[in-house]
Amino acid sequence: MPRNALYALIVFVLAVAAAVVSFVQGNWLGVVWVLMAGVSSNIAWFYLRRDRQGKAKAATGV
Repeated sequence: MPRNALYALIVFVLAVAAAVVSFVQGNWLGVVWVLMAGVSSNIAWFYLRRDRQGKAKAATGV
C-alpha cells in the first residue's frame, strides 16, 4: 500500500470520528469533517488505483 494512501485513510478515519463526535454534541461543524472525510477517501482511492495500475504495467512490461 502506498504511503500517501495510508495517510489519506488515517485522515479519513479521524475525520469520520470527529464528525460523529461533533454531531453527537449538537455542533453543525461536523459537516466540515464529513466533507474532509470525502476528500481524503477520494485521495486514498486515487493512490491505491494508481499503485495497482503501475504494478499491472510493470507486470506486462509496457
